[in-house]
Amino acid sequence: MAHVHNFSYGLLNPGLAYLVSCLGCFLGLQCTARARAHQGASRARWLTLAALSIGTAGIWVMHFIAMLGFTIPGQTISYNVFYTIASMLISVIVVTIGLFIVGFGIGGLRPLLLGGTIIGIGVALMHYMGMFAMRMPDTMSYNPGLVVLSVVIAIVAGTAALWAALRMRGRMLITLGASLVMGVAVSGMHYTGMAALHIFPAIDGGMAAMGSGVSGTTLLVPLILGISILAFLVTIIVSLAPSEAEVREEAELMDRISRLSKELGGHPQSLAATARVRCRAARLAGHDHAVPAVAGRAVAAGFAAACGGGAAAPR
Repeated sequence: MAHVHNFSYGLLNPGLAYLVSCLGCFLGLQCTARARAHQGASRARWLTLAALSIGTAGIWVMHFIAMLGFTIPGQTISYNVFYTIASMLISVIVVTIGLFIVGFGIGGLRPLLLGGTIIGIGVALMHYMGMFAMRMPDTMSYNPGLVVLSVVIAIVAGTAALWAALRMRGRMLITLGASLVMGVAVSGMHYTGMAALHIFPAIDGGMAAMGSGVSGTTLLVPLILGISILAFLVTIIVSLAPSEAEVREEAELMDRISRLSKELGGHPQSLAATARVRCRAARLAGHDHAVPAVAGRAVAAGFAAACGGGAAAPR
């Protein structure tokens, strides 16, 4: 059996992989929190963005940053492009399925367990497909017990991710804590799977005989950098978008305005639009405490116009 190193650069690879995983999970939870405040297509878009964050940065990038620290003395490890990209797509697809199951479900334990199981099996499939993408003059085998344990860890991690996505209410510290725990689970699954791996020299070319590959620095580094840029863009989108609480407050305010305007014979769409514009202007100016008063003046002005009053709304 060949001797392998999982920590060729010390704690650099596992530490960086863990941090990136936590970032991807954190962004995914933030996107999921905003998805809960929307309906229909808007919810689907936020859930898709959450799946991209968790599936790419939270899971796939973590795996391959860690793999950059995996070496076999005296050998060069390359990666098959097709299987490497396919492993990333699998990660995103299964996380999307899991998030949509709980995001559009009726709640309860069954959708949570179903979605978590799908995500866990998909994450494990991503990991082992990523391992199958390696090209080297050796053959691979796995310890069945550790493989099963890694799958169990992945299922637990997927279920915990969905549970956190449902329970987190946009509270920053709680969401951050959940992301740190999810990062531990994803990293634990990865290194459990690596512990199950055994490498044996092969006289027939081994994995290298299955096709050509590209070096890790040529293939993985550009992909990792690209996904890191994507994570940065998602961070900007999340930071600029209204929080779940703000979306719900605005929706409740617009609903009250609509009901009041109908009772007084006004024009609900016009009143709601006016109030919405003024509320957002107040928030952008940093005057959140003045939002109710701003909305009230907008409604008063609309009511005055609807009732034919000539008096201006109080300022």
